[in-house]
Amino acid sequence: MPTSRQVGHGLAKALGIKLDESETERVTRGESVFSIQTADSFIEEQPTVKEVLAELVPTRRGVLNYILSLFPFLSWIGFYNAQWFIGDLVAGITIGAVVVPQGMAYAKLAELPVEFGLYSSFVGVIIYWFFATSKDITIGPVAVLSTVTGTVVNNVVTAHPEYADVPWVIASALAVICGAIVLFIGLIRFGWIVELIPVVSLAAFMTGSAINIAAGQVPGLLGITGFSTRDATYLVIINTLKGLPRTNLNAAIGLTALFLLYLIRSLCNWAAKKYPSRQKLFFFLNTLRSVFVILLYTLVSWLVNMHRRSSPAFTILGKVPRGFTHAAVPTINTNIISSFASEIPATVIVLLIEHIAISKSFGRVNNYRINPSQEMVAIGVTNVIGPFLGGYPATGSFSRTAIKSKAGVKTPFAGVITGVIVLLAIYALTAVFFYIPNAGLAAVIIHAVGDLITSPNTVYTFWRVSPLEPIIFFIGVIVTIFTTIEIGIYTTIAISFAIFLVRNLKAKGAFLGRVQVHSVIGDHITGNESQPANEYGTFKSDSSQTALTRNVFLPIDHQDGSNPGVELSNPYPGIFIYRFSELLNYPSVSHTMEYLVEYIFAHTRPTVLNAYKRPELEPTDAQSHHPRLQLR
Repeated sequence: MPTSRQVGHGLAKALGIKLDESETERVTRGESVFSIQTADSFIEEQPTVKEVLAELVPTRRGVLNYILSLFPFLSWIGFYNAQWFIGDLVAGITIGAVVVPQGMAYAKLAELPVEFGLYSSFVGVIIYWFFATSKDITIGPVAVLSTVTGTVVNNVVTAHPEYADVPWVIASALAVICGAIVLFIGLIRFGWIVELIPVVSLAAFMTGSAINIAAGQVPGLLGITGFSTRDATYLVIINTLKGLPRTNLNAAIGLTALFLLYLIRSLCNWAAKKYPSRQKLFFFLNTLRSVFVILLYTLVSWLVNMHRRSSPAFTILGKVPRGFTHAAVPTINTNIISSFASEIPATVIVLLIEHIAISKSFGRVNNYRINPSQEMVAIGVTNVIGPFLGGYPATGSFSRTAIKSKAGVKTPFAGVITGVIVLLAIYALTAVFFYIPNAGLAAVIIHAVGDLITSPNTVYTFWRVSPLEPIIFFIGVIVTIFTTIEIGIYTTIAISFAIFLVRNLKAKGAFLGRVQVHSVIGDHITGNESQPANEYGTFKSDSSQTALTRNVFLPIDHQDGSNPGVELSNPYPGIFIYRFSELLNYPSVSHTMEYLVEYIFAHTRPTVLNAYKRPELEPTDAQSHHPRLQLR
C-alpha cells in the first residue's frame, strides 16, 4: 500500500471515519485477475482527488470555444450579403429615427441633460452587435431603467450636494459598477440565474413602473410645477390633481401631442387591416409617429418662440451641446459607490430581466435561440464602456426591439446603421433640438410606457395557471404605486420565492389506482372482444388484432379532475404507487415521508396478528388509528 494511502487510512482511523471495506481489496488498472470472487463482477475504480480536479481544468479546445463564443458575430459575418444589408439598412434607419427623440426624453427621466440620452443610444447600438446573439434587440436608454437611475441621482445629490452640478458623474459610476457585475455574471456563464425571476414578478414590475413613470410625466405634460415628481406615485397623482388650476400653455402642446400619437397609431392600424397590400407602408408610418409629432411641434415652437428665445411662451428644451462634450474617464470612488450601494441590486435586476425577457421573447417569435450569458456580456460591456463617452445605464428596449423586428432586420449589424443616424443627430441636429417642447417629450414618454402595462387578458391567464399569481401581480403593482419601483421589485420576487419554498416544503403527491379503459373509435370498441386479454389488459401480439383494454393509473382521490365515478383498484395487494407533485429534495423529504407513512399505515394492517399492547402503556390518539404503531 502506498505511503500516502497508509497516511490517509491512519487519519481516517484516528478521526473515526469508517472507510468502505471494499477499498481494502482493490483491483488495480491494467491488472488481469481471475478468481471466483472477481470472475462475474466488475469493480469500479474509486475516483481520486487529482482526477476530480483535472476534470475542472478546461482543455485547449474548450478555451478556444469559450473565446469564440464571446464574439458571436464571427459565426455569421462571413455569410453577409446584399440582401441582409438591405434589411439591416431599413431597420437601422427606422430605429435611428425613433431612438433620437426617445433617448432625449428618457435622459430627462434620469435627471440628466438630454444629450446623455443620445450618448447612451450611440454606444449601445455600436457595441452590442459585436457580442449579440439576438438580431432584434436594441440597447439604449429605456424608461424604467432611466427612472431608477434618476432616483439614484436624486438620492445621491440630496446626500452630497457637491454633485448637484455634475449629476452625470453619479449616473456614469452607476453604469460602470452595475455593468461590471453583469459582465462578470455573463463571463462565468451564469445566465440561468434570470430563470429564478418568475414571469408574474416581471409583469408586476413593468406595470407598476409604467404607472409610476406616466404619473410622473403628467405634471410636465400639463405644465404643473411646485412639487417633486419623484415622490411615491399616489402622492404625485394627488399633487397633480391639486395643481390642475395651475396648468398653462404647456398643456395645449402636451395633450394635443399625446392625442395625435394615439390617433396616428389607431389610423395606421385600421388602414393596415383595411388595405393589406399596403401593410408595410402603414407600419413604417406608424413607427415614425413619434418623429413626426416631435418635428411638428418643434416647428410650431420655432414659429412661436423664434423672436422670444429668452422668454419662450412654453417650456422648451434649450441649448444642446454639439458632439461628445462630456466624454471623460468615469469618476469612481468609495464616496460615490457607498452613496448608491443599496440601489445596485435593483439596478442590476432591471438591467437583466428586461433585456433577457425581451430577447427570449423575440427569439421564440423569430425561430432562433439566444444565449442569456452572452447577452449579459453584451449588456455588461456596453455599460462599462458607455460612460467613457458620456453614457448612463442602458439595456434592451421593448418598443424599439418590436419595431426593429417588424422592420425586417436580418443581423445585429443594423445597430451600426442606427449608430450612424444617432451620430448625425449629435453633430448636425443640435440646433433643431433647441425648440423641442418639453411637454412634447413628456407625451412621447407617456405614449411609450403605455405599452408596458399588462393587459387584463394576461392577468386572466395568470389566474388560470394559479389563483395565487394575480394576487402576487396586484401586490407588486400596489407596492410600487405606494412606495418605489425598487421596493416593488423586491416584494414580488420575495413573495414568489416564499411561495416556491412553501410548495416544495409542503409538496404532496398522489397515490395512484388502476383502472382498465377501452380504446374507442366513434361508438365502437376497437379490437376483438372474443379474444381474451392477458394479465396486462391487452391482447397477445397479432397483426389482425388491436388492444382492447389498457391500464391507466389515476389518483385515488381524483384530485386531478378525473371522473370521481370511476372505481380504482390497487395495482396489487400490498403495492402502492405514489406520484410526486414536486421534486423530492431535502426541504420536502420529511413532509413527504410523514405523508407516505401515515397513508400506508392507515390502509394496511400488521403482519403479526397476535400482537398485544403492553398493559402499562396507553396508545396515543395517532397510534390508535394506525395498528402498526400500537405498542406491543
